[in-house]
Amino acid sequence: MSDPVRFHLSLNVADLDKSVKYFRTLFGIEPAKVRADYAKFEPDEPPLVLSLEPAREIASGGALNHLGFRLPDAKALVAMQERLERAGLRTKREDGVECCYAKQTKFWANDPDGNLWEVYTFEGDLEHRGGGQSQEVVLGTSPAPKRVSWEHRMNEPVPARIPLSDGEVNEVLLRGTLNLPLSTAEQKAIIAEAVRVLKPGGRVFVHVLTGETPVDSPDLPGPAGAVRAVPFESQPANLLAEAGLVGVRMLKFDSKPCFVRGGVGMRELQLEGFRPVKSSGTSVEVMYKGPFRELRDDEGRIYPRGHRVSVPGEVADRFRSSEFSGQFTVFESQTNRPKAMTACGS
Repeated sequence: MSDPVRFHLSLNVADLDKSVKYFRTLFGIEPAKVRADYAKFEPDEPPLVLSLEPAREIASGGALNHLGFRLPDAKALVAMQERLERAGLRTKREDGVECCYAKQTKFWANDPDGNLWEVYTFEGDLEHRGGGQSQEVVLGTSPAPKRVSWEHRMNEPVPARIPLSDGEVNEVLLRGTLNLPLSTAEQKAIIAEAVRVLKPGGRVFVHVLTGETPVDSPDLPGPAGAVRAVPFESQPANLLAEAGLVGVRMLKFDSKPCFVRGGVGMRELQLEGFRPVKSSGTSVEVMYKGPFRELRDDEGRIYPRGHRVSVPGEVADRFRSSEFSGQFTVFESQTNRPKAMTACGS
């Protein structure tokens, strides 16, 4: 069979390694080619040749508005969003959006250079543009701001102070940091530093191997041999909550252990939490749909099943994510409702 026609796209990137990691996660495949000054991905779905070219300067905005994929149905959309979030990529979901003369459900993500990627399903044509994407965004006059992150890996020294100013970054990534032989005070100190350098609303992501009981010097095979200490499975989440982070949740924690040593099961944990945001003054009504009688969040708000609760807009944004969209309805503002309403399901 002949090779299918493929769309080719070449992107300038500021950091080739970061971009390779990002697109490896986005596509769920390994690059077809990687060199010191070049990389290429060739996914079959969609049939694409994406090349990455290191550049000294990356222009912000320009003619490019956004890139993305149209998926066949909502099930595929949810599966892809959950896969990306489990891998540590941030996404923002929008349900039933009227945009670009069509009704769509979608999520958005930014690559390391700030390019906006859209993944969506098509639900039908409309006779009007819709308010889901403004004319200014379509024309490219409001490019997405570039996200700034700081990362620590297990094979690197743990700094007493992260070399950044207060409130400078969007995200701190701690990959294996808590698998080093750190005292409780040292663990609290690095989490406190992460909170210090985060912008309001910024995210801490923790990737760690945890145990049913703490394990020192676990002597694990392969790449896991670098693990020198395994904390108790609830300890990382407690550290984030005690540091004042909110929206703390376990993105990955499987029932089956990765390793068993001396009868102690050890599991991979991916965890996130967010620095609180000062309220912008806008409020949005949300409703918890169940199955529990009520929920309470880290900031003390209670969500009784089937009752509308008014929350800050920043909190409502969390409930639009794939993890919560099945449990919460986020109501649109009455002032933003179109004058003519369509029937349910249309």
